[in-house]
Amino acid sequence: MNDARQHGQRPGTARRDAPAEHVPATLDAFMAQALAMEFEAVERYTEFADAMQTHNNPEVAALFRTMAGYETRHAQAIMQNMGWTEAPPVPHDQVAWPGFDAPEAAPIDAIHYLMQPWHALELALAAEQRAEAFFGALAEAATTDAVRAAARELQAEEAEHVALVRQWMEKVPRPDNDWAADPDPPRYTD
Repeated sequence: MNDARQHGQRPGTARRDAPAEHVPATLDAFMAQALAMEFEAVERYTEFADAMQTHNNPEVAALFRTMAGYETRHAQAIMQNMGWTEAPPVPHDQVAWPGFDAPEAAPIDAIHYLMQPWHALELALAAEQRAEAFFGALAEAATTDAVRAAARELQAEEAEHVALVRQWMEKVPRPDNDWAADPDPPRYTD
C-alpha cells in the first residue's frame, strides 16, 4: 500500500505543494526545473502506457500516450520559449520539489492493470493539481520578480490543464465499484 492510501488519500493525490527547499534564484534555473518536471511526466505516462499495453488494456494505454504527448508539447514550448536546443542539467540536490518524483509525475504505483480511462484521468487530474499548487508555492517563495512571474504563469497554465482534465472526465463513464474484479486472475506457481 502506498503512502497516499495509508494516509487516507486516493492514489495519485499525495501532497507535494509544500514550499520548495531550493527555490531557484534565476529564471534559467527555474525553467530548467519546470522542463525537468515535464520530462518526468512524459516518462511516467509513457511507462504507464507501456504497462497497459502489456496487460492488453489498449484504451487506457492510448489515453496515457495522449497525456505523454501533451506533456511533450509543454516541454517543447519551454525549450522554444527559453531558446534552448537541449535541456540544461538540473542537479538532483537542487530540485525545488520535495520527494523523489516531480509534482506533475503520477506515482509509479498508482496504476492497476484493469484500470479504466476514468482512472487514468483521475491520475492526470491529481498530477495537474499538484503542479498548480507547486508553482503557486514557488511563486510565494520566489526571491526574484522573474521567477515569481514565471511561476505564476506556469501556475495559471496548470489551472487550465486542471479544467481541461475535469472536462475530459465528464465525457468518460465512471467505473463501477467492481471494476477491479478479474474473472480470470493471474495464477502464479512456485
